[in-house]
Amino acid sequence: VPIIKGGEAFQIHGGKTVPGSNNEAIKMEEGEFYAIETFGSTGKGLVHDDVDCSHYMKNFDIGHVPIRINRAKGLLNTINRQFGTLAFCKRWLERAGETKYLLALKHLCDLGIVNDYPPLVDQKGCYTAQMEHTIVLRPTCKEVISRGDDY
Repeated sequence: VPIIKGGEAFQIHGGKTVPGSNNEAIKMEEGEFYAIETFGSTGKGLVHDDVDCSHYMKNFDIGHVPIRINRAKGLLNTINRQFGTLAFCKRWLERAGETKYLLALKHLCDLGIVNDYPPLVDQKGCYTAQMEHTIVLRPTCKEVISRGDDY
């Protein structure tokens, strides 16, 4: 099931954010979808971006950007065909047949075509976990639409 935010299918991390999470006065409205993400840690409970990155996503709002490096063009074709604007990791690129793609991926990130999403970490040696549910605001309730038997 694709997550819809702000009325746009396949746009993740877009539109409004949950009120109170960044001190903005934004009203949540009926019919809107939200991904609620929480982070737990065995450390101090203060997460930050790690240096090494493994997850990426094509920029939903990017228009045409000229790419001069053929290897980056080929990688972008694979990303478009396999993932569109949904998140992917390096391992999935390899499963799609990509090899020696790191410089091409960096180039796509430098051009703003692909965004990198480094893992969130706390202090060294601790464990960090992320949980997420997707909710939709109904006229009389807030429905969790991602709940399953396992979570």
